[in-house]
Amino acid sequence: MALALGGYFTSASNVFTGSLVKAQGWLSTRFLAVQDFFTSPRDIASLRRRNAELEAELADLQSQIIQLQQEVAQTEALAALVDFERANPENSYRGAAVIGRDPSPFLHYVIINRGSNDGILRGMPVVTNQGLIGRVDAVIADAARVQLITDAASRVNVRLQNAGAEGSLVGSVTGEVTLELIRQEEKKIQPGDLVLTSGLGGGYPPDLIIGQVVNPSRSRDFDLFERATVQPVVDFNDLELVLVIVNFKPVDISPLERAP
Repeated sequence: MALALGGYFTSASNVFTGSLVKAQGWLSTRFLAVQDFFTSPRDIASLRRRNAELEAELADLQSQIIQLQQEVAQTEALAALVDFERANPENSYRGAAVIGRDPSPFLHYVIINRGSNDGILRGMPVVTNQGLIGRVDAVIADAARVQLITDAASRVNVRLQNAGAEGSLVGSVTGEVTLELIRQEEKKIQPGDLVLTSGLGGGYPPDLIIGQVVNPSRSRDFDLFERATVQPVVDFNDLELVLVIVNFKPVDISPLERAP
């Protein structure tokens, strides 16, 4: 004790203590390594399970977001149709949803979920809140086929709001809509001229919006008629909800027209 108190064992004590600390550090490192070796698989499995649960929750939330976005879009579309109906009380409408499209790339038709049981008849015009899309071409009890104005067999008598000229709007196999039979002596067609149904021919009621002139063709002096490309106001690739004008009865005046 006297030697220890005198500091004679300090060097030996430091050497022994240092060696002991090193030995404890080495044993601790090996112990932790062995412990990780046996516990890591359980931790990895737990992390993988938790990761799978989080991914499932994320997918569910993303699905709910998409569903809510669709519901909001549908609600907005319904509200727009209701506003259109209120702004145009001269007609009676029946709402319908687009449930199918003609698979042929050369025909432009859609199928709606309203038919003869809902008072839908062949020839009734079909619109959206933006403008005219076509008319009912065939009807069964619970569905109807609508011929779009972009179809090659479609022909609509129209007028230009600004120019005051009248002509015929025809579709095509490519979906392009062309204004034809505008008399040369009429006021020149200008880009931006608004195209409306004229009501002539008995096929459509007057003043339904169709689109705007985007590319008038400059006719030659000896041509009798002018032509122009029309940009419809309706996006036919995004049709979901439509309105059928049920109080309009088309009239077929072809028997009264003289053959040329």
